[in-house]
Amino acid sequence: MDALIIPVTMEVPCDSRGQRMWWAFLASSMVTFFGGLFIILLWRTLKYLWTVCCHCGVKNKEAQKINGGGDTQADGACKPTDEKEENVAAEVGWMTSVKDWAGVMISAQTLTGRVLVVLVFALSIGALVIYFIDSSNPIESCQNFYKDFTLQIDMAFNVFFLLYFGLRFIAANDKLWFWLEVNSVVDFFTVPPVFVSVYLNRSWLGLRFLRALRLIQFSEILQFLNILKTSNSIKLVNLCSIFISTWLTAAGFIHLVENSGDPWENFQNNQPLTYWECVYLLMVTMSTVGYGDVYAKTTLGRLFMVFFILGGLAMFASYVPEIIELIGNRKKYGGSYSAVSGRKHIVVCGHITLESVSNFLKDFLHKDRDDVNVEIVFLHNISPNLELEALFKRHFTQVEFYQGSVLNPHDLARVKIESADACLILANKYCADPDAEDASNIMRVISIKNYHPKIRIITQMLQYHNKAHLLNIPSWNWKEGDDAICLAELKLGFIAQSCLAPGLSTMLANLFSMRSFIKIEEDTWQKYYLEGVANEMYTEYLSSAFVGLSFPAVCELVFAKLKLLMIAIEYKSEKRESRSRKRILINPGNHVKIQEGTLGFFIASDAKEVKRAYFYCKACHDDITDPKRIKKCGCKRLIYSKMSIYKRMKLACCFDCGRSERDCSCMSGSVHSNMDTLERAFPLSSVSVNDCSTSLRAFEDEQPSTLSPKKKQRNGGMRNSPNSSPKLMRHDPLLIPGNEQIDNMDANVKKYDSTGMFHWCPAKDIEKVILTRSEAAMTVLSGHVVVCIFGDVKSALIGLRNLVMPLRASNFHYHELKHIVFVGSLEYLRREWETLHNFPKVSILPGTPLSRADLRAVNINLCDMCVILSANQNNIDDASLQDKECILASLNIKSMQFDDSIGVLQANSQGFTPPGMDRSSPDNSPVHGLLRQPSITTGTNIPIITELAKPGKLLPLVSISQEKNSGTHILMITELVNDSNVQFLDQDDDDDPDTELYLTQPFACGTAFAVSVLDSLMSATYFNDNILTLIRTLVTGGATPELEALIAEENALRGGYSTPQTLANRDRCRVAQLALYDGPFADLGDGGCYGDLFCKALKTYNMLCFGIYRLRDAHLTTPSQCTKRYVITNPPYEFELVPTDLVFCLMQFDHNAGQSRASLSHSSHSSYSSSKKSSSVHSIPSTANRPNRTKTRDSREKQNATRMNRMGQAEKKWFTDEPDNAYPRNIQIKPMSTHMANQINQYKSTSSLIPPIREVEDEC
Repeated sequence: MDALIIPVTMEVPCDSRGQRMWWAFLASSMVTFFGGLFIILLWRTLKYLWTVCCHCGVKNKEAQKINGGGDTQADGACKPTDEKEENVAAEVGWMTSVKDWAGVMISAQTLTGRVLVVLVFALSIGALVIYFIDSSNPIESCQNFYKDFTLQIDMAFNVFFLLYFGLRFIAANDKLWFWLEVNSVVDFFTVPPVFVSVYLNRSWLGLRFLRALRLIQFSEILQFLNILKTSNSIKLVNLCSIFISTWLTAAGFIHLVENSGDPWENFQNNQPLTYWECVYLLMVTMSTVGYGDVYAKTTLGRLFMVFFILGGLAMFASYVPEIIELIGNRKKYGGSYSAVSGRKHIVVCGHITLESVSNFLKDFLHKDRDDVNVEIVFLHNISPNLELEALFKRHFTQVEFYQGSVLNPHDLARVKIESADACLILANKYCADPDAEDASNIMRVISIKNYHPKIRIITQMLQYHNKAHLLNIPSWNWKEGDDAICLAELKLGFIAQSCLAPGLSTMLANLFSMRSFIKIEEDTWQKYYLEGVANEMYTEYLSSAFVGLSFPAVCELVFAKLKLLMIAIEYKSEKRESRSRKRILINPGNHVKIQEGTLGFFIASDAKEVKRAYFYCKACHDDITDPKRIKKCGCKRLIYSKMSIYKRMKLACCFDCGRSERDCSCMSGSVHSNMDTLERAFPLSSVSVNDCSTSLRAFEDEQPSTLSPKKKQRNGGMRNSPNSSPKLMRHDPLLIPGNEQIDNMDANVKKYDSTGMFHWCPAKDIEKVILTRSEAAMTVLSGHVVVCIFGDVKSALIGLRNLVMPLRASNFHYHELKHIVFVGSLEYLRREWETLHNFPKVSILPGTPLSRADLRAVNINLCDMCVILSANQNNIDDASLQDKECILASLNIKSMQFDDSIGVLQANSQGFTPPGMDRSSPDNSPVHGLLRQPSITTGTNIPIITELAKPGKLLPLVSISQEKNSGTHILMITELVNDSNVQFLDQDDDDDPDTELYLTQPFACGTAFAVSVLDSLMSATYFNDNILTLIRTLVTGGATPELEALIAEENALRGGYSTPQTLANRDRCRVAQLALYDGPFADLGDGGCYGDLFCKALKTYNMLCFGIYRLRDAHLTTPSQCTKRYVITNPPYEFELVPTDLVFCLMQFDHNAGQSRASLSHSSHSSYSSSKKSSSVHSIPSTANRPNRTKTRDSREKQNATRMNRMGQAEKKWFTDEPDNAYPRNIQIKPMSTHMANQINQYKSTSSLIPPIREVEDEC
């Protein structure tokens, strides 16, 4: 009987006998549960019976209505019924509104509802905590409600639960299912016992542990609070909450029965166990470990354990592994970026792979840049592999990776895109579908701009025509720094420039790529090549010491004294209407004066070297010979805005003449006497140095000149060049002498596109430009460009327009345009023709580049350049086989043998007449008495006619092998996808397969080009967006954002009538190659210094030299048969020249060059004027009247036509197929007579004028 006694104290009025009353607590819960269940079932039963009865009454009414006898009586009986139905409807409407209100309160749809739901969950956890506290007390004990604080709190909680239960009951649609819900059962067994405790002044732990089941709703609460958003996180919280709530609830039941004992044993078999010991017991039971230190002794406990093991083991075996998997699969890179104060960051997304990231980081974090205080954040939806992860760890101080997508605004917020300095999007250059890749990147741009319109975006695009879609994005603004680097546009543009100046693609690619200097002691071609590779392109503001000087003067000073090469400036126009717009001027003439704050574009090996142009001070650094000592000076710098008009104008003059102020004789006495007048005429606040210098020179022109002719030539006052009179020759195209300007201004003929940047002709049908093999052979093409293209109907378009546009730039005269012949699949070329039909001098030979007969038909041995492209490269998975077609075509051409049908050897060094040279008489020629014959081109680098610098100077007798006429000497450039495949192009080189592309011989020689070299443009554009503009201007021939907008509208160039404004656009620089064998620079070609050549070319002809194209074996003392050349970028001043060098230069547009070719340029629809004179290696024409040029053009053309008819019969065989006996032969070449040279000259001229049979050349 003692077991029935509970502790009794005098302070608590409890049952004096200490009788247990657990049954009262349990009965209150049971009565509530079953009583409510009985009422619900009874209500449903009565409602069902009522519905059945009403249904029968309705049927009876319908039956009465069918009968016709009692209509009036029926109407009278129905009136009370209708009134009752209206009352019921009104009552139902009131109940529905209350029900809806209760539903809104508990559904978390409003702020009040969310607060209520969260509050109920929090109070449930609080009640569970109170249970944990009370579990240390006996199961049943006497307690005074007014003195027990925990009981009071528990009572308040349960009152709130009761009210919430009422709301839930009202809102429930199905009361029966609501009564049987888990949350309702929890309320039944926890709320009523609290009221019984207050009434009996005793406490019973009972089933209060059921409050732990509320943890199941934990994930719903977190979703209401917008904390859980992903499916994995919701699933993880659900599994954990179910597992923990089940575990705690089962532990509470074991704690109750083990501490109470079995009722039928009079509670004698109980054992004292704490709640947490029961929790431990349940865990070892679920895990099937069962140590046996704690176990159940009561029958109820053991019975419960039997069933719990079945369910708990299943739950443990399924839930725990899934929980571990979800935790393990949690994104390792799923955090958020924390911005560092004072440090910028950029976001890089798109095609993130080991190759693309390593190439990007190698260039972006190169040591030659200034300290890069920029953090790089990569965002990609696929976690990095081990190699890429290791790369990120090596650069962990400046690189972070986050897993996500830029299409998800949440991920954009994680990487702080709104505070990023820029966003860079990389493209997959090797994808099978370029249009799909571009569409993906455009969607990335749209997503980023939609999230933050002001962010600067630099994206890579594969296809040129897809750039138009970026213009449709409202927030896309190239003026604010947004740029699209079109790989196809630049790749084909680089290749096109190589057709004009072989090797230029390699030089430009090395300039915007950051390369470390590799020093080689041995005197090999690699030594000089790598010295040039270390140069990059930089920008820096010019010192105020250069203000007022002309661009050529600054270039000369910077090159000679600062050891820097400046090729362009950012120019801000003086005109009001265009004052806000800045333009990049490449090698402008004397008419452009340096302004304050002018930005210069330099070629140098280090960014620190370029600082010399900013720190240069004439007062401090004028006597310094070592450019390394030119640093920021301590003296007070000259502030031009505060100087007097006289002082500023005198300084500008003295800078031009190169003397000190005291010794300057530029200004005459009359000029000095009029200084006061000028000062009053021009206030200090509104006059620039440029304006003053111009006014001074205009004023000085009115005074008697005291300058000697030599000094005038030096100062540019009497130069016979287009730049000598800027107003006449450069700014007013209408005053250009010659008939060409009159032809250009013909209002009825459209010869250029609407912008004036490109030659244009009306659209031609593709059938008019197709040549058969025999027609091509009869044309005798020479000095042309052969484009070997692999592609078919299914191939992706590569955009041949980007290859043709630079070759049709308007800064070439019409007769200088090289004829372009495409050799490839006609089906593919038909798809490209829509973008090519407005360009002149384009022909198509249907066939395959692997057919030697097709190659012979287009005279590939006489072409200036052979371009090998493929549109099928990305359709092959094996990287080694992606370039198989291009490699096979290249090897096929190199193995071809050509018959030396002309029989004489042309010199390799061809010069060109710089712009502005007077051709009227040999006395005015830079080389007096120059006797020069037009050249005849072969596929070799060895010319056929020897060009002489002086009359009577003949080359010695030359004995060569027939191998000189093999295809190995044809100038070629091959496009590659896989860099490692470059090893297969040259069989005689020793390049290692692991050698970087820029270190291989084919790339150094300019015969191979890979799109991977353009990856460096991403980082170069980020650091300086002007670099991309400069490269695009050099490469594309003049493409502008305005032109891209026009192409986006019509997908084709639009012709326009010539106006002074559009014709002025022709006046821009172009790249050419200057020969040193003869001509005005022949004296420097044999052992002269590069610096002397640089200064002479710049002073005399405004030509800016920036590199050398040298024979590979020029450094050898023994003669070599190799004709390969390599690129030397920006040689030093004292670099020694050799006669065979070709010099890269930026030459001015020559207005007078079209006069001698006026009859050829725009007078005949069927003329072929593609000759070697249009080559980038130009020749200086004869300036003396030859005695044998007495025949008229008509008689000479008749003779040439007769000669061509005869020679066509003899050449018909080897044009169409391989020679029967192609073996090496020795040919003895003798010096030719003047008569023989004239005959060859006539043959050359006639061959270039023979029209194709089926092509009619449009006039442009």
